[in-house]
Amino acid sequence: MKVAPQSILHESFRVGISLKGVGGLFEVFSGVVLWLLKPSQMNEIVRRICDALLVDAPHSRIVSHVLNASQQMADNGSTNFAAMYLISHGVVKTLLVIALWLDKLWAYPLTIVVFSAFMGYQLHRFTRTHSWTLIALTIFDAVIIYLTWKEYQQLQAHQREKAKGIED
Repeated sequence: MKVAPQSILHESFRVGISLKGVGGLFEVFSGVVLWLLKPSQMNEIVRRICDALLVDAPHSRIVSHVLNASQQMADNGSTNFAAMYLISHGVVKTLLVIALWLDKLWAYPLTIVVFSAFMGYQLHRFTRTHSWTLIALTIFDAVIIYLTWKEYQQLQAHQREKAKGIED
């Protein structure tokens, strides 16, 4: 049985925005935790988790990076910017995903604009941090933007056909 390309694009779009929605909820949760905890408390929690992980993988670059980032945040003494960034970023993504799941036409172009802005910021951050994770996120956002555009075109065509049927 051959699957139609449109249905593959549609399902890819649904999976992609679902991942974005879960990511958005995780960002909101993380932002709230950062907001509520003092930097030293947050660092202690991260240190304990990382210590346990380093027992199994003593040379893990990711765990070491997380541990160093947490220590730097604790040393700087403020997590307010990070907390507000995560909360606002997560709320925007989550609300857009909900609107897309509800097939609100206005949400499609808005999602394309917002995710394009996120991509621009991620690329800007990459020039300062050289984090390849940002490039991976940017590529994922580009795929979501493409899928959103294709889904939007499909919905518009469906609405035109529906309107044409009413006129006949």
